Amino acid sequence: MLDKEFKYFLDHQDELLTKYEGRYIVIKDQKVIGSYESELEAYTETRKKHKLGTFLIQHCIPGKAAYTQTFHSRVYVARV
Repeated sequence: MLDKEFKYFLDHQDELLTKYEGRYIVIKDQKVIGSYESELEAYTETRKKHKLGTFLIQHCIPGKAAYTQTFHSRVYVARV
């Protein structure tokens, strides 16, 4: 649903880093509409004016860490 916004971030990541590094940016219609200190602030403030599902909140940091998450689990499966 927000493929265009995410592609915009990927295509302009280096450029965006020079202006917003370390901040949470809000992307809508392939442009930055806000920049915030925290993800919660970005969500709270943007939600006041824009419908949920119409904008992307993205942490503006270098590399793939900006959009990749790793989850670890303590689940162990024993084979019998």
